[in-house]
Amino acid sequence: MIDFYFAPTPNGWKVAIMLEECGLEYETHLLKLAAGDQLKPEFMAISPNAKMPAIVDHDVDGDPVSVFESGAIMFYLAEKTGHFMPTDPLGRKETLEWLFWQVGNQGPIAGQLSHFVNYAPKDQQDYGQKRYRGEYERNLAVLDNRLAHRDYILGGDYTICDMIAFPWAFIAKPLTVPLDDFPHVADWRGRIKARPAVQNAINLYKDKQNRGPDKQTAENNSILYNQSAAHLRGGG
Repeated sequence: MIDFYFAPTPNGWKVAIMLEECGLEYETHLLKLAAGDQLKPEFMAISPNAKMPAIVDHDVDGDPVSVFESGAIMFYLAEKTGHFMPTDPLGRKETLEWLFWQVGNQGPIAGQLSHFVNYAPKDQQDYGQKRYRGEYERNLAVLDNRLAHRDYILGGDYTICDMIAFPWAFIAKPLTVPLDDFPHVADWRGRIKARPAVQNAINLYKDKQNRGPDKQTAENNSILYNQSAAHLRGGG
């Protein structure tokens, strides 16, 4: 059994997709981010960065194993199951390249764009949206070039590289970026979205998504977007 600490966001979907694709037995623990669940000591003992997703794997010899950060979780589960990651040295090298690209480029940029589209005060949106939309589109171009002659990021096989990159491409339209100029990404996204495991993942606690003006309060936004060292020390 795996304890899965989750909220219905693109980062949460990444690991949900992997768990579903692998057919692993897991129990979902919904984190109410706007209420500060991620700052509770019991969760921070699992995820020191106070971010989800995170897992605790009880199906191991010895003490349970906790893993935080989506890229690390994906890699851990691929190694645990022997699925969705090449075993040859070159294939593993390419896997790491695209995992690091996603967690270091696509994901953070898309997250910032999402903030300025969905949450930033209206008088502060223009510069942030312009800056991060341009970088989001640049990353889409990187992915589109990669997929020009491939069905999936590493070639003919669907891997953790696709699972981890899909969620932030899946929400391109809500981020105000149509995929008309990125046809290979659009086709790839369609192939992945059609997978039953992916549908299960993106529908997990769908009604609990923290998006929309009715969810925006000064208290919620203070917890979500103004965390500091003091929060991690219990003084926020």
